[in-house]
Amino acid sequence: MEPLSLTAADVAAAAGGRVIKGDPVSLIGRFAIDSRRVDAGDFFVAIQGERFDGHVFVGDALAKGATGVLVHAEMPPAAGDDSAAIVTIQVADTTRALQDVAREVRRRSGAKVVAITGSAGKTTTKEVVADFLETRHHVFRNRGNLNNHIGLPLSLIELRSKPEIAVVELGMNHPGEIRTLVGIAEPEVRVWTNVGDAHLGFFESPDAIAAAKAEILEQARATDVLVANANDTRVIARAERFTGRVVTFGIDTAADVAASQVEHRGLAGTAARLQVGEESFALHTPLLGLGNLSNVLAATAVAIQFDVPVSEIVERAAKLRPATHRGELLRLPGGITLIDDSYNSSPSALRQTLATLAVAQGCARRVAVLGEMLELGEHADRLHRESGRAAAEANLDVLITVGGAPAGAMAAAAIAAGMATAKVTHVPNREAAAELALRWIRPGDLVLVKGSRGIGTDLVVDRLKAEFA
Repeated sequence: MEPLSLTAADVAAAAGGRVIKGDPVSLIGRFAIDSRRVDAGDFFVAIQGERFDGHVFVGDALAKGATGVLVHAEMPPAAGDDSAAIVTIQVADTTRALQDVAREVRRRSGAKVVAITGSAGKTTTKEVVADFLETRHHVFRNRGNLNNHIGLPLSLIELRSKPEIAVVELGMNHPGEIRTLVGIAEPEVRVWTNVGDAHLGFFESPDAIAAAKAEILEQARATDVLVANANDTRVIARAERFTGRVVTFGIDTAADVAASQVEHRGLAGTAARLQVGEESFALHTPLLGLGNLSNVLAATAVAIQFDVPVSEIVERAAKLRPATHRGELLRLPGGITLIDDSYNSSPSALRQTLATLAVAQGCARRVAVLGEMLELGEHADRLHRESGRAAAEANLDVLITVGGAPAGAMAAAAIAAGMATAKVTHVPNREAAAELALRWIRPGDLVLVKGSRGIGTDLVVDRLKAEFA
């Protein structure tokens, strides 16, 4: 299939701007917003953010071979270059223009869009949905977690390749953000995984988070589908007002896609009896924990909407592998088993991971390196103390907490809940955590590394892998 081409005139029309330099019929290449990563032939969009203004770097982008730029209307026509061959498109707002172009590409591509939101599990659910759909369809999935008001448009512009289905994430940490993203993506299938405590520092309560996440329900057509978590009361209560059709998934509850007879297999993943309508299947996923079982159920519900047979879904589920730093199970030399969940963390996600650690068999000791969980605001101390108690209940032999005062509170709560003082240490940063972990970890240990991205616990993983390679 021929890819969708975009001319300078097409971009200007979609963005509500005008071509002020260059040939309007020139073809527009890959969109880029970071001048450091521009390749020859790219089209540079000068985004004006809180800390940086892309207009300052227009010259750098052109020096690296960009053949066109998108700039604010107030910039001079010759912004950054004197060559008449360089396409320059002026708009009132480059961020809004990027979003408008993305929406236009999304519409013209012919792709069906699956959009996923939730407090936890978005990226894993996205990857599993795409894996399931790829058994029968040509699928695009956004790279990494490009899920905000800039990352999502960049992803949707890649639909010029004309896939059948696009699977994307919608992220947020403030009200109104999901509404904007839904308006750009215009998804036919929406997935709401859960409401948790991530980003609680930006909201008054979990109910306020749920209200913001519920923007996923807006701007829906009667033919659209919502895939909703039947185990989450906040999700289900709000799903009732969805304009389209609701399909539910859940564990040990009534749902359209349901799992029962759940068997926790520790580091071997989870098994369950999968019920879809009148059909029943034996399901096993090597992904760790109940949270990932829920993600697999959500993905199953999506795949069924696109006529993927459940038998093929079950077969694919048994071969799933986690995304990088998102529950990866690594077997290191010396009999050390490392669970690399260092990409991010929240109190609810941490509790689920600790529960998996607690039932793991065949290890000499259970060791956890837990980073501070950010964006919890005034709830940080309480939630970290609750997490410390959960760590003690997980039968940990060693606990290292990393970060500021909340991480220190987590360590103190673990000791208060019964862990020996000598086995719990709080350190201020990832470098100290890595050094301590290298001293304490022994052959046969099972090691969990988890923390918010801003704490950088992935360094601990890298040091362990290098040391025990």
